[in-house]
Amino acid sequence: QVWSDYLSVRLHPKSLYVIRQYMHDGYCGCLEAFGQGESLFQDPGCVDEVEDRLHFYVEECDYLQGFQVLCDLHDGFSGVGAKVTELLYDEYSGKGILTWGLTPVMSNVGVMVGCFSPQDSQKNFYRLLNTALGIVHLSRHSSLFCPLSLSGSLGIK
Repeated sequence: QVWSDYLSVRLHPKSLYVIRQYMHDGYCGCLEAFGQGESLFQDPGCVDEVEDRLHFYVEECDYLQGFQVLCDLHDGFSGVGAKVTELLYDEYSGKGILTWGLTPVMSNVGVMVGCFSPQDSQKNFYRLLNTALGIVHLSRHSSLFCPLSLSGSLGIK
């Protein structure tokens, strides 16, 4: 039903944190705005759970040099990534944080004809806002921020 069902690699249960309200059958729908992702970390239970999972792996390291964070920029996960990098920056100051901001290639359907529905323009506005906020917040708490996309425009029209 979801992409993780098709993984051939089995992931350790501590390496996954499922955001229940934004699952396919969740009660909040899609995680489409930066603020939605950021607000998830206002719940102390969520922060504690992420910290516990993080400490589990950090304690296994002999010599921790830093972290790599891969984060979608175009949707609400940019807000989640911003809070995670802020947490890493606060908890592990002096360690490197390499952040990859990922954006998809958007299809050009409707561009040739010049017709966009109001829903398309609202989604494009959300993508632009999420990407801008994500770049600002992620780069603030990263040693190096690198946007990554197959599109030359970071997926923004």
